[in-house]
Amino acid sequence: MPHASDTRQRIIDAVLRIIGQDGIAAVTNRRIAKEAGVSLGSVTYHFATQHELLRESLLHFVGEETRHFTALADACSDERFDIGQAAEVVAQVAGGNAFDSRHIAPFELYVQAGRDERLRAAAAECFAAYDLLATRILTHLGVPDPERLAGAAVALVFGQQLRRLATGAPAEDLVDTLLVLTKLTPTQTP
Repeated sequence: MPHASDTRQRIIDAVLRIIGQDGIAAVTNRRIAKEAGVSLGSVTYHFATQHELLRESLLHFVGEETRHFTALADACSDERFDIGQAAEVVAQVAGGNAFDSRHIAPFELYVQAGRDERLRAAAAECFAAYDLLATRILTHLGVPDPERLAGAAVALVFGQQLRRLATGAPAEDLVDTLLVLTKLTPTQTP
């Protein structure tokens, strides 16, 4: 018999898949139960409202992203960190060449946070982790005033990611865009 936390996690994972595949409007308790392989009653037992379900899904995503980006930021503390390493980190952030439902769901959740102020604190937590990573990278690259520019770097990443999502543009465009921010060209990388 699955543990309650396992069931809850399967429900959250299913919600993120559904959101990424078909949007927030497609999140119904029946579909969640089917995707998660749990009973319909389990969905309502673990999540009393749609808001709670979306909030917990966003918080779960945020928790994973925060851990991931904090680890990347910690890895950027090496004094020998250079533009080549920065490009590698940016490529990791870009997440490869394909957008799957896991890459699409956050965009949907962030838009939903724009509509529902109860979700904004969770979204702000994730953007703080993005800003920390951007600040560390920019600091190690010697970019002046990295804290002030971190938000712009994060906005560039999100804009490029959204562009990739909408047009199928390659991930390399994101790396090139961030290199422009640091006033370096891709040919100057080691």
